[in-house]
Amino acid sequence: MTPLQSLIQAEIETSGPITVSRYMQLCLAHPVHGYYMKADPLGSAGDFTTAPEISQLFGELIGAWLVDVWRQLGQPDPCTLIELGPGRGTLMADIMRIARLDGAFTAAMSVHLVETSPALRSRQTMTLSKLGIAPTHHDDVGSLLNGPALWIANEFFDALPANQWVHTDKGWNARKIGFGTQNQLAFGVDPTPLPAPKQTPEVPYGTIIEHSPAQDNVMQTIAEHVARHDGAGLIIDYGALKSGVGDTLQAVKSHKPTDPLDSPGEADLTTHVDFAHLARIASQSCTVGVGEQGSFLLALGLLERAGRLGADVSEQDQQTISLAVERLAGDTAMGKLFKVMGFASRPVSLHGLASWHDH
Repeated sequence: MTPLQSLIQAEIETSGPITVSRYMQLCLAHPVHGYYMKADPLGSAGDFTTAPEISQLFGELIGAWLVDVWRQLGQPDPCTLIELGPGRGTLMADIMRIARLDGAFTAAMSVHLVETSPALRSRQTMTLSKLGIAPTHHDDVGSLLNGPALWIANEFFDALPANQWVHTDKGWNARKIGFGTQNQLAFGVDPTPLPAPKQTPEVPYGTIIEHSPAQDNVMQTIAEHVARHDGAGLIIDYGALKSGVGDTLQAVKSHKPTDPLDSPGEADLTTHVDFAHLARIASQSCTVGVGEQGSFLLALGLLERAGRLGADVSEQDQQTISLAVERLAGDTAMGKLFKVMGFASRPVSLHGLASWHDH
C-alpha cells in the first residue's frame, strides 16, 4: 500500500466515497505524495514520453506556427509566451531556438511557465538557462499577466481531474471510488441522480461519460484572456474531435498501462480530451480551428524540415529522424490519436486546422 492510498482510504472512511476527479487530484497533485510532486516522470527512465522528447522537429514546427501567428496579429510587443505543463522545458527550448530566426519575436517575448512540480520546475529552469532564458513560473493560469499572449499546452489538459457519470434507470449518477469486498479501492455508483454535466446523446444504461470542470475553467480563462488582451494558442493532446462516451481513465507506469486504482500516486493518470467541448467554450470569444496532429505537422512542413535535418548526417541519424517523423505523424502512432486545437483573438490562418463550427 502506498502512503497516498492510506490517506485516500482514511478520507473515504471519514467522508464516504470520493469522485473520480478528487481521486485524480490527490494522485497527481497531493503536495507530498502526488505523482507530479515527487520526481521527473518523463523519458525512458520515467513513465511516459511526450512529442518534444521524441524529436526537435515537433518544437521547431510549433515555434514556426507561433511566430507566423504573432506576425498575423500585428507583432504585439511586449507579448507573453505561456506554456502550460512544460515538462522538462524541451518544447519551449525548441520553440525559442527556431524563433530566434526572428529577432523581433524573441525581443518581444517573456517566457512564463505554468507548473506545479518542484522537480520539473528545476529541470525547466536548467534547460532554458542554456539559451539565456530565465522563465517565470506560475502555479495556475489565474496568476498570469494581462496583455497580448501566445499559449501552448501539449499533454496538459489530459491530466486535469475529470469526473465520470454512469447512465442508470434513474438518470445520470456520479461514478465514485470507495471500498470493494476485500477492502481495496473500487469503483461504485452514487445512488442520487444528477443532471448530465454536458451535452449527452441517447445512450444505453451503463454508459459512462466524462466531464472535467478543471478543463472547462482553464479553457474559459484562456479564451477570455485572448479575447480581452489579444493573442493565440495551441492545445495538443490525445482525445477526440467529436464528443463521445466511454471510460477513458487510464494509468501508465514504466511506459505500460496499469490499473488506475493500483498504487495511487505512483502512476500517471489521464483521461481523453473532448476537443469539441473545449472548442465550444473557446469559440464563444475566439476563432477556432481543429485537426489531427499528423496532418497539422505535415501542413507545417514536417517532411521538408526532416529532409533538411537529414541532409548531412549519418545513415543512422537519418533513420532516427525517419522514425521520429513516423511516431509524430504516422496514422498508427501519434498522428491520428493526438488532436490539435488552435485559437486566436481574431480571424487568422491557423495552418492545416479546419475552422470549427458546432453542429
